[in-house]
Amino acid sequence: MSDHGFHVHGPHDHELEHAAKGHGDSFTNKIAMFTAVIATVGAIFGYMGGATQANAGLYKNNSAIKKTEASNQWNYYQAKSSKQNLSELAQALVSADKKEFYADEIKRYKTEKAEIKALAEKLEAESASWDEASELQMHEHHRWAQATTLLQVAIALAAIALLTRKLWLEYAMFGTGTIGVLVGILAALHI
Repeated sequence: MSDHGFHVHGPHDHELEHAAKGHGDSFTNKIAMFTAVIATVGAIFGYMGGATQANAGLYKNNSAIKKTEASNQWNYYQAKSSKQNLSELAQALVSADKKEFYADEIKRYKTEKAEIKALAEKLEAESASWDEASELQMHEHHRWAQATTLLQVAIALAAIALLTRKLWLEYAMFGTGTIGVLVGILAALHI
């Protein structure tokens, strides 16, 4: 460019000006737009995959805690059973004036054991529920991971299509991206 307004530019400068004004190659524009949209959707799917994996771990941990609490209750139940057995033995061995005391003890232990057993069974049911929730989250996590992987493959196909300018790669890119989005929809629907 000179001081008098005379302007000379090469062919690639002309193409850059055209692209800057929105008159770029439609093949390139389609792939660029597709890549931007799919990358954004993939980021969301990746986040959801991470969130469901974290939830699965948390739920599995809650299951283990409830299982430990249930085990503690069953140990307590066993201790009460041992005391009940000792009271039954004592009742059989003591004089008649002390038998009533041990009968009351046996009755008390039976009542306490029933309460402990109910609590232990409740905790086991809670543990099973948390375990099931964890399994569901892991299934969902796998769906999100599959969807994210398909979208990443679609982005890679987009780059190859852009470099080679092969129409069949463009179709493969759109197809893989569509399948990835559908798998993500399945994950969102908990299927």
